[in-house]
Amino acid sequence: MKLHSSQFPIPTLPTFSRRLIAAAAFALCSSQAMAVQPFVVKDIRVEGIQRTEAGTVFSYLPVRVGDTFTDEKGTAAIKALYATGFFKDVRIESENDVLVVQVEERPAIASVDFTGIKEFDKEQLTKALKEIGVGESRIFDRSQVDRAEQELKRQYLSRGLYGAKVTTTVTPIERNRVAITFAVDEGEVSRIKQINIVGNKAFSDGTLRDQLKLTTPGWFTWYTKADQYSKQKLSGDIESLRSYYLDRGYLEMQVESTQVSITPDKKDIYITINVNEGDKYTVSDVKLEGEMFGMDQELASLIQLKKGEIYSGSKLTDSTKKIGERLGNFGYAFANVNANPNVNREKKEVAFTIMIDPGKRVYVRRVNVAGNTKTRDEVIRREFRQFEDSWYDGEKIKLSRDRVDRLGYFKEVTVETPEVAGTADQVDVNMKVEEKPTGNIMLGAGFSQSDKLSLTGSISQENAFGSGNTVGIEVNTSSRYRTISVSQTNPYFTDDGISRTYEVYLRTIRPSTYATGDYRVRTLGGSVKFGIPFSELDRVFFGIGIENTNVSTDLTSPTLYRQYVRDFGNAGAAGCAVTDVSSNASCGIGSASTLSFPLTVAWQRDGRDSALVPTQGRYQRANLEVSAIGSLRYYRASYQHQYFQPMFSKAVTLALNGELDYGRGIGSKPYPVFKNYYAGGIGTVRGYEASSLGGLKDQYGDSMGGASRVYGNAELQFPFPGSGQDRTLRWFTFFDGGNVFADGQNIKFNDLRYSAGIGISWVSPIGPLKLSYGKPLNLKDGDKSQNFQFQLGTGF
Repeated sequence: MKLHSSQFPIPTLPTFSRRLIAAAAFALCSSQAMAVQPFVVKDIRVEGIQRTEAGTVFSYLPVRVGDTFTDEKGTAAIKALYATGFFKDVRIESENDVLVVQVEERPAIASVDFTGIKEFDKEQLTKALKEIGVGESRIFDRSQVDRAEQELKRQYLSRGLYGAKVTTTVTPIERNRVAITFAVDEGEVSRIKQINIVGNKAFSDGTLRDQLKLTTPGWFTWYTKADQYSKQKLSGDIESLRSYYLDRGYLEMQVESTQVSITPDKKDIYITINVNEGDKYTVSDVKLEGEMFGMDQELASLIQLKKGEIYSGSKLTDSTKKIGERLGNFGYAFANVNANPNVNREKKEVAFTIMIDPGKRVYVRRVNVAGNTKTRDEVIRREFRQFEDSWYDGEKIKLSRDRVDRLGYFKEVTVETPEVAGTADQVDVNMKVEEKPTGNIMLGAGFSQSDKLSLTGSISQENAFGSGNTVGIEVNTSSRYRTISVSQTNPYFTDDGISRTYEVYLRTIRPSTYATGDYRVRTLGGSVKFGIPFSELDRVFFGIGIENTNVSTDLTSPTLYRQYVRDFGNAGAAGCAVTDVSSNASCGIGSASTLSFPLTVAWQRDGRDSALVPTQGRYQRANLEVSAIGSLRYYRASYQHQYFQPMFSKAVTLALNGELDYGRGIGSKPYPVFKNYYAGGIGTVRGYEASSLGGLKDQYGDSMGGASRVYGNAELQFPFPGSGQDRTLRWFTFFDGGNVFADGQNIKFNDLRYSAGIGISWVSPIGPLKLSYGKPLNLKDGDKSQNFQFQLGTGF
């Protein structure tokens, strides 16, 4: 008795179908042949296997030693072995009641190689093909290889390479293996030669083409690839075109058809979009109907589309969205808010009835956090304002997301609220975070003709060991500012959210290497500060510190520092005859040591959507430092305000920053010179050398800063070409203005310095990086310019 599967030719079909047809062919063959006389199987022998274990074959056979073999079991055996995909031919024979299974294994894939590929990464292609079964050590299946070839061609088409050709070669090699080679001739990229819009009357071709992302070749299309056609891009552009018309009153506008044609040489693509504008409509009425829980007036105030206005699709959508969000704040997470139009074509008017169906009130079953491999759950959960087993509140969920994002520990924070299966009134709140390195190395550098290259730096660790605490160790070894500082902040010193910050520091200030005069300011101090939350956005700080400051001068020291030594120290008169016109006063050469106990009161409001890369919201900070006990008596006050606003469909962010600082001595005590403010460089006024602007100049022309300062920055932040929605990489244009003013000098806006330029910001793995090229707009005598500057660390 012999049963086998090679009696019927099997056409080229998907793998599983071919296996079923083979088994069916065997069944038909065996049914037409002489029926097998049933017998008891004494033994089973497998022949023809090379890589497959005999045990694997036995596990698929529906018959065992001692069973009675029949036609039905033979058919089942053929089907089972074919279904494994391991074999291309199967035969079953019997010899003296011994069942002999003869198989011919499919070849194994020894290697997969690509030639001629430039557009894609070979490693990624190899990985992708292995996931669909075409990879090294996998069983060779021609249909899967054909599918891989077609998918590769589709990928080239999506990138505008319409002339790409893919040739697949399968080479048999020893030990029943094959080598697969995909030879690709990529050809030239097909580019959009022309975009035609037909049927438009209200708007010009140029205006409508500006709404499209697809475009003809230009200055930056080599990078953005916007001149390469894809079906997905065209679909998005059609929606953009429709939205543009709908926002301007054309309620019935339709894109009737699109034609895409390519030249015979497959180099140029022509796109034609046919539109039917329809009539322009005004709004005759907007009313609400449905269950509103007595909030009729409140919900009506959320409607942006008003009677008598030109119809706007975006205003109507925003209105229904805001009404739904407002109902969501009261637990109605799945409220349906739909606008039903009533069109009067004769009067070209449209009235809307907004139907409100709040649905069932929903509560939160569980709050789940995922993605935090380092940060402890409690650090994230303590920022939540939506609690488990309470009513769903959309505003609290958004606030929770924003608070977690403002921690600055995560690259991305997303929240989803899926329904709980089997219920109609429960949801889960699933927060997913993507952690980023929280260690921060701050490096600053600038280049100028006078000082050449200057460097500064520090290091800190936020979210130390995932605890949410911040540990900072600042070590600055620059020639001018030398600092050793250790600080620790616990944002939840108490369960109520009161923070505590310790800091101990030793700071030494000396003039730059290129300055003529010499001096030294050495400050040893420490402080403790507590932050008390007064609302979700507001926090008030109280702190006390102690500082011991020693100032040393010599004959070359700037006048301000020698004056400080005269006021607070024991200055000798050596060299006075040469250097000082006053024969009765000390020259201020020597040292002075002072002790102060500064008290700090501060207020902060943070309403930004993100601390790392904000795109919307405000940040305000006010700080008052007073030292009324000890040798030094002074006060310093500062106020900072930042504002972020998305523009142009949220693709661009307007960022504004302003700061005002003011300091004075108390009573008859002078304001200490080492507490002066400085301006110039990244963080204040770019395009000018760091800390070089205004105030008082010493006898050598170096800036000594000032007791008051004002500056402002305006930036337009754009997504970097090719980065998509990635907010961590952006380029920007800026306009800066500011200056510092000496003690007793009034702030004069006519004395401000201005600059403008461009730059790039990137939240790199080791900290925020900013590079800028600035051009001073009103450079005056004594000012020092520094066009190129960069900073790795924080800074506006």
